[in-house]
Amino acid sequence: MAEKKMSFEQAMDRLDEIVRQLERGEAPLEEALSLFEEGTRLIKKCSTQLEQAEQKVNKLLAGPDETVKEVPFSEGGQA
Repeated sequence: MAEKKMSFEQAMDRLDEIVRQLERGEAPLEEALSLFEEGTRLIKKCSTQLEQAEQKVNKLLAGPDETVKEVPFSEGGQA
């Protein structure tokens, strides 16, 4: 699956797989470098998606004066 079409969850699963492969240390150098590069791209993709999600949440939490009030999560998901 092309990286651009991966969902966040798919990208995280692929990152997990890459980490496991690299930790085993069995991949030849060229393959290890390729895996590392792919992992780096996936990290950037996931980071961007998380930042976008955070912006959406902040927009939803913004008060009438457009300021964001941070509310800590408590057990059970209630503030």
